[in-house]
Amino acid sequence: MEIAIASAIGILVAAAVYLMLRSRSFDLILGLTLLTYATNLLIFSGGRPVVGKPPVLRDGLPATLANYTDPLPQALVLTAIVIAFAMTAVTIVLAMRSRADNDTDHVDGREERVPKPPLAKKDRA
Repeated sequence: MEIAIASAIGILVAAAVYLMLRSRSFDLILGLTLLTYATNLLIFSGGRPVVGKPPVLRDGLPATLANYTDPLPQALVLTAIVIAFAMTAVTIVLAMRSRADNDTDHVDGREERVPKPPLAKKDRA
């Protein structure tokens, strides 16, 4: 299970870095989202997840890590998901405002702008 989680984290980080290095704001937002997913998986895997072990204590079982999974990383990931959702919403709003102000989707604002065609004579009146 550790190899699968480590591979998933590596693939998510690689895809996130690739998308964040692109010059479009939509790609940047997707890259940040994938990086958030990778970070959540990394935090979750720090709690030594075990199949079939509950994150709470049961009556009659000693409180050792052999009998339950550490609940702290799960709580941290849940909090991180909520924060990441809010930050993604803020980033989308900023990207939409930047697009409206600059007429471009590029992060650095260096996209070649196509000039608008001149108005026809009948439209000028």
